[in-house]
Amino acid sequence: MAAELSAHHRRLTQHKRESIIAAATELFLDRGYDGTSLARIAEAAAVSKSTLFKQFPTKAALFEAIVIESWQRDAGGTVARPEAGDLRSGLQSIGDRYADLIGRPGMTALFRIVIAELPRFPELGRMQFQLGKLPYFASVQQYLEAEHEAGNADVPDAESAANQFLGMIANYVLWPSMLLIDWKPASSDTHYAVEQAVRTMLARYAVDPSA
Repeated sequence: MAAELSAHHRRLTQHKRESIIAAATELFLDRGYDGTSLARIAEAAAVSKSTLFKQFPTKAALFEAIVIESWQRDAGGTVARPEAGDLRSGLQSIGDRYADLIGRPGMTALFRIVIAELPRFPELGRMQFQLGKLPYFASVQQYLEAEHEAGNADVPDAESAANQFLGMIANYVLWPSMLLIDWKPASSDTHYAVEQAVRTMLARYAVDPSA
């Protein structure tokens, strides 16, 4: 019985946390970071102030959680890095996951909040970069380094290569959505954009086994 109650309590706590984060994201986008209070977020999330303050004592802590959860909403909370051995398959897997991640409406909303509030709250940009974007890019960089070490690719600058690859995808999936509210490419078009990015990477970095 105690174990059942404990599991129920954890589920309830997680549900409240998800409600708080969803309400905060919506309010930040609608009213701005500065114009949104924790009390208003608690009201929108239908939780008590004490419940919210127990999980997120400050707006900065809440925004930090939003950033981390947004970028980790891939492969069960971690950035999945394929095993080295098949450069084409590995890049396609990474590219499809990345396109799916940044194509979510929630990710677009997060970027809009950061950009809108950046002049007054530069720490939001640092959170977005250091807690979200940078760890994701680092994982892709590590994958490319592994392929290089295995002799499957010639990638002397894996950091630059990771930026090239993910940048090609973001340029099609994410950035138009920042300015065009009706930008919703079909999944087939997104997959094609990823395939083209993969082909570009292979042309530049793949090692010819017959050479």
